[in-house]
Amino acid sequence: MSETMRAISQHTVGGPEVLTEVQLPRPIPGPGEILVRVRAAGLNPTDWKHRALPGLFLPEPPFVLGWDVSGEVAETGIGVALFQPGDEVFGMLPYPGGHGALAEYVVGPARAFARKPTVLDHVQAAAIPLAALTAWQALVDTAGLRAGQRVLIHAAAGGVGHFAVQIAKARGAHVIGTASAPNHDFLRGLGADEVIDYRTTDVAEAVREVDVVLDSIDDDNSIRSLRTLRQGGVLVTLRPMGTGNLAAAADELGVRAIRMLVEDDHAGMVALAELVESGALRPTIAGVFPLAAAAKAHALGDTGRTVGKLVVTVP
Repeated sequence: MSETMRAISQHTVGGPEVLTEVQLPRPIPGPGEILVRVRAAGLNPTDWKHRALPGLFLPEPPFVLGWDVSGEVAETGIGVALFQPGDEVFGMLPYPGGHGALAEYVVGPARAFARKPTVLDHVQAAAIPLAALTAWQALVDTAGLRAGQRVLIHAAAGGVGHFAVQIAKARGAHVIGTASAPNHDFLRGLGADEVIDYRTTDVAEAVREVDVVLDSIDDDNSIRSLRTLRQGGVLVTLRPMGTGNLAAAADELGVRAIRMLVEDDHAGMVALAELVESGALRPTIAGVFPLAAAAKAHALGDTGRTVGKLVVTVP
């Protein structure tokens, strides 16, 4: 095994052009960690934000981005009991500090991973972790979504949204999704019960008496969406930073508003793998790029117009 590896790094923040292929030392797993031979790495909006914005969560570059991984265990550190070399795994590196998936090898905590579902290839598996974990932790862990409840999912055709629709349906909820009109059939195919075109309809006026709202847009949208909740309902926003206005507005209406940031989660990954194996959860792939073309994948992601997930393969 070579002591170096290919990776996509950047030495400054900026547009996709700052991403370059480099040779870096192959990492060594520490106690409780595994070394994974990356076969595919999923991309998320947080990747282009960290690439372009200084000081978002990460220190100054150089760094290797990417949190979603699917591949094979190449080596285990001391004390790892879950996996053995050769096991196929998928998972999310600890967010935000555990980045590094856009490389031939990556090290992460063993419990950030789960066994890759046998019904998925590495490209499909790499599309799942961060976005689906975000949806799972928001709807299940944070909001406690139950069968028979009504849930409003904003940006339902996006990376997180399309997983949230499927997870909510798997839990027996009535799902209302917002998306532009061309994506309505896509959402109905995922199981959405109602689909609303946010471009032509005031969602906050059209929807009432929901138990849960999942919002990934902004605080203004979250504040307006509070009115769609029934008394005691909960809005989960994926914007972890903001003003106190959202909490104050929720208090006035007798509802809750919770900010969250996704965390690496072995139990969550196992639950998602079970949903995949049962046929209740499937990723939608918007595009696949080889490692050398990671900048092209970022450029497509920058448009904000993709449906589903972008994935980089690492041959």
